[in-house]
Amino acid sequence: MSDGTLTIERKGGVATVTLDNPEGRNAFDTGTADELIEAATTLGTDPDVRCIVLTHTSDFFGIGADLTQLTGDASDEPDIRQLAGRLHEAVIQFHQAPTPVVGGIDGVAAGAGFGLALLPDLLLVSEDARLEFAYPRIGLTGDGGSTFFLPRLVGLRAAKEIALLDEPIDAERAVELGLANEVVPADEFDERLDELASDIAAGPTTALGNTAQLLTESFDRSLESQLAAETDTIGQATATEDYERGFAAFFGDEDPEFVGR
Repeated sequence: MSDGTLTIERKGGVATVTLDNPEGRNAFDTGTADELIEAATTLGTDPDVRCIVLTHTSDFFGIGADLTQLTGDASDEPDIRQLAGRLHEAVIQFHQAPTPVVGGIDGVAAGAGFGLALLPDLLLVSEDARLEFAYPRIGLTGDGGSTFFLPRLVGLRAAKEIALLDEPIDAERAVELGLANEVVPADEFDERLDELASDIAAGPTTALGNTAQLLTESFDRSLESQLAAETDTIGQATATEDYERGFAAFFGDEDPEFVGR
């Protein structure tokens, strides 16, 4: 179990969740997963949080499971199942949060860290970032949502190439493939991540979060079901204060000042 491998910092409407176990290269164990679950459920339901940032300290966003807790044979199955189950609950909670999530990677994301890197609505990477599927190196299959998000981001053929060949993906290539949105120089990473999160936090949070959900869920719906969901969601949005403010600003001379609800 971990003894505090996350830090959470709130600044304005932005809540930054930082993976902070540099000695362990941000390897995942059940304690880290439980902390991620608590962070996702707490921040995702907080009306004062208008953007969640998921990032890290040191040179590693995450290197995957903490292999020092395993033995390397069939006796590991219960532990692997427990760790995957807890990590997957964290992924679900972040995925279902009505608040936009921005990721920031300034180092290596491998294994479970690779899966977690695919989760955010927007992903910023520095020129030093590197994404690695990594599971085949120890004879395992993907988890952490990697086999769900990867084909949705890059397409099935490219997803299979990434998983089966397991070649490291540098920052520029990650953007080309659609795994990341933007790459910046390492010395500009923190500033740009703050800027991106602040831009999202200044928007109509409910509308942005619901739009992101609609886009993600469209892969599993028919056109008719998606259109019905769009009708329900846009109708519900009229009850928000941000709709009133945006509507009024449309006929005025100033940009709307959204409050996030």
